[in-house]
Amino acid sequence: MCTMHIDAVIVLIYICLMGAAGKSVHQKGYKPEAYKQSRSQRELELIKGGTHKSGSPIFRRSPDQTKSPVTKSEQLLRIEDHDFTMRPAFGGPPIPVGVDVQVESLDTISEVDMDFTMTLYLRHYWKDERLAFPSTNNQSMTFDSRLVKKIWVPDMFFVHSKRSFIHDTTTDNVMLRVYPDGNVLYSLRVTVTAMCNMDLSRFPLDTQTCSLEIESYAYTDDDLMLYWKKGNESLNTDDRISLSQFLIQKFHTTTKLAFYSSTGWYNRLYIHFTLRRHIFFFLLQTYFPATLMVMLSWVSFWIDRRAVPARVPLGITTVLTMSTIITGVNASMPRVSYIKAVDIYLWVSFVFVFLSVIEYAAVNYLTTVQERTERKLREQLPCTCGIARPVEDMIVATAYSDVDQSTTGNYGMPENEVRQERIFAQFTLADNQTTSQVRSLRSYVNIWIDTHAIDKYSRVIFPGAYTLFNIVYWSIYS
Repeated sequence: MCTMHIDAVIVLIYICLMGAAGKSVHQKGYKPEAYKQSRSQRELELIKGGTHKSGSPIFRRSPDQTKSPVTKSEQLLRIEDHDFTMRPAFGGPPIPVGVDVQVESLDTISEVDMDFTMTLYLRHYWKDERLAFPSTNNQSMTFDSRLVKKIWVPDMFFVHSKRSFIHDTTTDNVMLRVYPDGNVLYSLRVTVTAMCNMDLSRFPLDTQTCSLEIESYAYTDDDLMLYWKKGNESLNTDDRISLSQFLIQKFHTTTKLAFYSSTGWYNRLYIHFTLRRHIFFFLLQTYFPATLMVMLSWVSFWIDRRAVPARVPLGITTVLTMSTIITGVNASMPRVSYIKAVDIYLWVSFVFVFLSVIEYAAVNYLTTVQERTERKLREQLPCTCGIARPVEDMIVATAYSDVDQSTTGNYGMPENEVRQERIFAQFTLADNQTTSQVRSLRSYVNIWIDTHAIDKYSRVIFPGAYTLFNIVYWSIYS
């Protein structure tokens, strides 16, 4: 019993002591947050002092730069202290602005619209002492398009441009880099569609030279001196640039002065590029079909002149096909007032096809005249009725070649002219009228032979003349 009383007394004393301690803490206003703050201050003092005991859990940590106060770029560059609506060194000598270009792609060349589309990186270099800032490590500062609107930049534009824009995916493709001494690099990515005056007199065997012209819009050569920063080396191109219809031969740069009567002289930079057209596409689509149509029209010279249903459709088909080829080529070309090289070839080919049709028309007409004359001569032959010896008085001998007339090619007449189809009429009548009729018949035979020779000579003249034309044409334009 005595032991139990002692334990109870000890527990009561412990409870009283704990309650007194809690009450004192409450009276003093002690809070856990205050403890944490005092601990953070002690850790910061240890970090600043740089001394701590070995094995201590508190180590030195680098300060968070993102939470430290920094000077604004506008304050560092003193943008508010200057008037950037005026050019650098206003009132003094012209400010030199160097330019270099990186051609990213040459997209399209249009003969119909007489223009081209190019995507490039345009970079400007100049010095503006108003943007100089102190720096211990001589490092530059890079900004985006938001700062460009607050400072002075060259007002470049593309002469003879139809459309142009600065790329804005995912943000504006503009970069501004400022160096401590005030040198500035201003770069932007631009796509421009500009005019290109093309001479299509040798199309499609032509070579075109187009130019992209860069100039300041407001500042004359008294205020701004525009120049290529490294001469011809200021123009760089991507080796992967290629066009479907052209071969890019070379790029080069030049500088000239442009004069406007109302404003004065301006520096102008030129980017020249020379393009040579690929001929293989036009050989397949234009020249070969036209040549085949001309050769197809020659087939009618080997067809029997009496086969009208075969020769007439062949001639009409070749003429209509040539008309379609000419129309298709002109539909994709501008309406120029001069003759192009392809026009010469197509129209000469059309003339050859048309002449083959005219040749058959002439042969058919002369054949009709021949048959009409033959019919009249037969009607004028004297009647032998009542003559005692008709066989002795009148002998009508008709000789034909041994070759079948239905044979194609020579119509029963070999090419070596050993044998020809001939019709002879010999009369032994003493009448003078009969003699004159026989002479008429012989002249008719000569007419028939000349009519047949038209097809024979055409087989040689047409191919020979067209071959000669091709030799002259390709020697001049190739």
